[in-house]
This record gives sequence, structure tokens and C-alpha cells, in this order.
Amino acid sequence: MTPLSRRAQACAPSPTLAITAKANQMKADGINVVAFGAGEPDFDTPDHIKAAAIDALAKGYTKYTPSAGIPALKNAIINKLQRDSGLTFSPAEVIVSCGGKHSLYNIFQVLIDDGDEVIIPAPYWVSYPEQVKLAGGVPVVVQASDDDNFVPSLASIEAAITDRTKVIVINSPSNPTGAMWPISRIREVAELAVSKGIYIISDEIYEKLVYDGEFISVAALSPEIAKWTLTCNGMSKAYSMTGWRLGYVAGDKALVAAMGRIQDQVTSNPTSIAQYAGVAALDGPQEFLAEWRAAFMSRRDVIVAGLNAIPGFKCRMPQGAFYVFPNISGLYGKKTPAGKVLASGDDVADYLLESKGVAVVPGSGFGTPDFVRFSYATSMDAINEGLRRIQEAVDALID
Repeated sequence: MTPLSRRAQACAPSPTLAITAKANQMKADGINVVAFGAGEPDFDTPDHIKAAAIDALAKGYTKYTPSAGIPALKNAIINKLQRDSGLTFSPAEVIVSCGGKHSLYNIFQVLIDDGDEVIIPAPYWVSYPEQVKLAGGVPVVVQASDDDNFVPSLASIEAAITDRTKVIVINSPSNPTGAMWPISRIREVAELAVSKGIYIISDEIYEKLVYDGEFISVAALSPEIAKWTLTCNGMSKAYSMTGWRLGYVAGDKALVAAMGRIQDQVTSNPTSIAQYAGVAALDGPQEFLAEWRAAFMSRRDVIVAGLNAIPGFKCRMPQGAFYVFPNISGLYGKKTPAGKVLASGDDVADYLLESKGVAVVPGSGFGTPDFVRFSYATSMDAINEGLRRIQEAVDALID
């Protein structure tokens, strides 16, 4: 008899973390690896943010804080949401957690009972369905194709709604595709959700990394939509603070209070020092973001053009984030030099890593097995070297 609970047995490991760990181990073993796996900026945390953490240490701010976050950070979040999106929240409507992932986990724990359904458009971030299952819920996946720029139709969302639907997840810009939903589609889906009494989780972690189009916070569409929306964000992507573990949710006071009660019993407060750094991130200079966006945009253009020049790859131009998500089904049926027939994104990812030391994440973890994900949060030299190796790998395939 296994000692593991059903929820532990049902929870899949993160493929993004797994491929990153494998690539890091290969590097440690002396193998030259070009890594496109990690979903984190390659830029260092800005100096003024690090200085705020050092100052917090010097002042002895190393004790417990309020579980839901220090008042200064809550106020910085409130000011940020007002400044960027015209949203108005009180401190009781904001909770700070140990990263965006923790914030989403808290939301699902608060909203989902056994058998409740959560509509998740695919391609999806790997943790959405697993967190729903951990809460006892049922992920209902709605597929969106690359021909539609990975944006689900209103009809497909509506067809997925049942009397058990509790939540719809919107992630724009998206991980893994970098796609952005048109504002008109976000409005249609949000209005549909409100009409059915369904909550909206708006995961806005990539809002500062938009290259084409316009970002709008879902809750800013109307006061009624705002009542049904939980806005989730964090410091990791915009401020290159992935290791600092700071995320937040803004929304209905009762739901936020419930998240706070759960957080009280699970983690207590986010790291005190990181919270003071978070204040500096949100209240401090923002000019560096334009430079980072310009660098990411240049890399995006190079990697998309390079992949589309390789036979078997079909890659759409993403509008945000720092990912590309090419369709690699054009390689199916070809044999590797070792005699393996390629039949999935997992096969292609394994082949690229084992033959050429190029680490990408297979699309199966994102609900779309005919794709692989590249993170271009790496240097231009690494991108060009990776493209060269991929071309060599494809040239070596046997028809």
C-alpha cells in the first residue's frame, strides 16, 4: 500500500523545472548546453531593489511581519494598480504571498471544492491544472490553436461552461506562447463569466513585457467585472526577482481574507527582507523596463525568424512575455541518426538536448504536445548558437 495521498499521486512534476534541472546537471558534468528552458529574465535585479534589501537587513527588519504583507508593500501594490490600471483597492483587498505561484494556489484553495470545474485555455502554464487538482477541482481544458494566435473563441469557452464551473483563467500575455488576447475577446469572456456567476482569475505576471498591442487589466473593464475578478501579479518577471518570491492578489475582501487565513496556517508571511525590496521595486525607478523590453523584443525577432527558417518549425510572433512556442509537427516521421522516429514535442526536445545540448521544454506539459517552448530570456549569442545547433540537428534527420 502506497503511503502517498491521492492528491500527491495525481500531482505531476513541473516540466519547466525538470528540464532546467537536467540542463544544469549537464552543465555541471562539463557538457556545453544552450538553455532555453528557464522562465526567468537573465537581467540582474536592479541595484536600487537590492539596496533596499540590504537596508532592511541593516535595520533589523528580519522578524515576522503580518501574514498578508507589510503595510508599506500593500500600499505600494495599491498605488501601482491605481497608477497603471486605474484600479482602486483597500489594504484589506490585497494579500502578499510567496510568489505568484503561491498566490494562485491560495486562490484555488479558497474558491474550489471537490468537483468544481475551472476552465483553463490551452496552451496553459503548467501549474494551473495541477493546482486545481490539488484543491480537489476538475481542470476543463479549452484548446486554442496557433492558427488563432492561441486565443480561444468565445464559443469554445461558452461550450465548456457547466453548472459546476467556478472559475475561468485568463493569462495574457501568456506563458508559454507569449500571445495576448485582444481586449475585445477578454471583454466578451469576462462579461460571459459575470453573467454566469463565474470568477475570473487574471494572471498578469507578464504585463510589463508587451511589445505589440495594448495590455489592459481585466478588472479595469468595468466595475461589475472587477467584482468577479481576482488580479494576480508579482515581482518575478518585471523586476527580475524570481528568487525573491513575492506575489500578490487583489480582489474581493472576503476572498482575500480567506486566503489570509490559509496563508496563516501554511507559510505565514513572505520573507520580510524581500517585502522591503518589493516596496522599492514598485515605488522606485521604472525606466530600466523600457531597456529590458527593447532587448527582449530584439531577441524575439531574431529567434522567430531563425526558427521559421528551419524546416519543420512553424513559429508565430508573440506579442508579449519572453517565450516562443513553435509547432514542430513538421518534423514528425523523420528519424534521428540513432533510428528513433520523431512523433511528439517530447521526442524533439529529447533529441535536441541529447544530440546538440539545446534545452527546450516540450509542449505536453502545457497541454499541447505538438509544440516546444523556448525562453528567449538569454543572450543574443546564446540564441544564435542555439539556432545553429538546431539547424544541424534537423539537417542530420533522415526522411
